[in-house]
Amino acid sequence: MGKDTIVRVMVAKPGLDGHDRGAKVIARALRDAGMEVIYTGLRQTPEQIVTAALQEDVDALLLSILSGAHNHLFPRITQLLREKGGENILVMGGGVIPQDDIPGLKQAGIREVFGPGTSTEVIVNFVKENVT
Repeated sequence: MGKDTIVRVMVAKPGLDGHDRGAKVIARALRDAGMEVIYTGLRQTPEQIVTAALQEDVDALLLSILSGAHNHLFPRITQLLREKGGENILVMGGGVIPQDDIPGLKQAGIREVFGPGTSTEVIVNFVKENVT
C-alpha cells in the first residue's frame, strides 16, 4: 500500500456470540493506530460478513469468535471471499480458539490467529506488516 493510503479493516463477529468486548477493544486499537475500522456488530452470518467486506472494500478482515464454531464459520468466510473476488483481503481470527485448531484454520486461509491475551500492539503490527 502507498504510504498515504489508509488501511481499511473490518472487525466481525460471526455466529451466535453475545459478547463483543474484545472485538471492540481491537477495533479501537486499530482506529487509534490510524486505520479506518468498520465493526459489523454481533451475530453475523458468513454471507453478511463477506458482503459487507466487499461493499466496504476492506484491506483486512478480523473475525472474533468465542462460541467454538470457528472450524465451521472461518473456512466458510474464506471460501465465500474466494468465490466473490475477495481473495486479496487479509483474513485473521481471534478469540477462544484451541491451539490444535489453528493449523486447519490457516490452511483454510486464515493468515493469523490471535488468542486470549494477545496485545493490541501485536495485532496492529501484524495488520500493518501484512496488508499489501
